[in-house]
Amino acid sequence: MVYRFVILSDEADNFRRDILIDSDATFYDLHEAILNSVGYKKDEMTSFFICDENWEKEKEITLIEMDISSEKDSYIMDSTRLSDLLDEERQKILYVFDFLTDRAFFMELKEIITGKSQPKAECVKLVGRPPVQTINFEEFETKMQTFGAENDDFYGNDDLLNLDGYDEEDLENLSDGNPFEEY
Repeated sequence: MVYRFVILSDEADNFRRDILIDSDATFYDLHEAILNSVGYKKDEMTSFFICDENWEKEKEITLIEMDISSEKDSYIMDSTRLSDLLDEERQKILYVFDFLTDRAFFMELKEIITGKSQPKAECVKLVGRPPVQTINFEEFETKMQTFGAENDDFYGNDDLLNLDGYDEEDLENLSDGNPFEEY
């Protein structure tokens, strides 16, 4: 089986990546495909989080083994296959790429293509520039203080993303403000 992931950012206008990857690939393979598609350095701590419908984090898949309680399942990217944790379309995932500021990409397993295989992960849609990989922590604090004074809502409104720049077909496929609808 082949999985098609759509990756969006709440920080960068017109940013989108679609990645095709085999269901037997590991989360590490997906991690590498994401980094390659956005041009980020590979020396930062990252994690995937399997989320519920409201983007609440449920399961974490870490880049390296972490000292955590044995009461909780531990998943490591290079030893966890995608199919071990992902088995239905529309599953939501966060890919945290900047731990200091908790910045992440919003991902959705948009399509499961049965009867096919994908020997190597491939970015099949590349739109817009990604946000910078890391930001100056002092600059981040200043922005957060300024932003908090203007508006209590972190994102500024109810929309997850600014969709300016998407073509009409993409926007027609959206329903109820869900940025992943029909991609």
